Amino acid sequence: MFYEPANGHGLPHDPFKAIVAPRPIGWISTKSVDGRVNLAPYSFFNAFSGNPPLIWFSSEGAKDSSSFAEESGEFVANLVSRDLAQAMNRSSVNAPRGTNEFDYAGLTMASSRLVQAPRVAEAHAALECKVTEIFRPKTLDGTKSEAHVVIGQVIGVHLADAYLTDGLFDIVKAGSTARLGYMDYASVTETFAMRRPRWEEDRG
Repeated sequence: MFYEPANGHGLPHDPFKAIVAPRPIGWISTKSVDGRVNLAPYSFFNAFSGNPPLIWFSSEGAKDSSSFAEESGEFVANLVSRDLAQAMNRSSVNAPRGTNEFDYAGLTMASSRLVQAPRVAEAHAALECKVTEIFRPKTLDGTKSEAHVVIGQVIGVHLADAYLTDGLFDIVKAGSTARLGYMDYASVTETFAMRRPRWEEDRG
């Protein structure tokens, strides 16, 4: 089939998020300048640069995560693993502004090293970030979308030693969890490796 999103898809549910999947989950913790703490998962999240290490998350609307990140200039991206999937889901609750989702989800706040925003103590990895820019992408007609894109440079990395295997972060052991379409998620249970081809070798 083929469809144009502007004209609808005619299916029971929109397949867009199922096609663009799996997507890593940015479990974003922030702290406002007046001390309020927020924790929320974002499936529009990823890394897009290794040097410098830059990551982004996108909030559909000006929610606490983007607002707190903008006013404080900081955030932490916590790794969602299989054992924390239920807690992550609880933290997605549509609670009143200013609610501490750490408490609601039964999670422990741990102090970060370089930013004021706390991290999830139970998370097997966390990235402390400083905001580099925030913007609202434009649509085809030039108007601003409702997406608030927050970009941060990673300035500190936390890794749980138990999930290092031969010096590598073991995403299978951690059960790193991703968002799929609809109400579905997946965790990493298997990996495979491929060597990038070398032009000269393959030409013989």
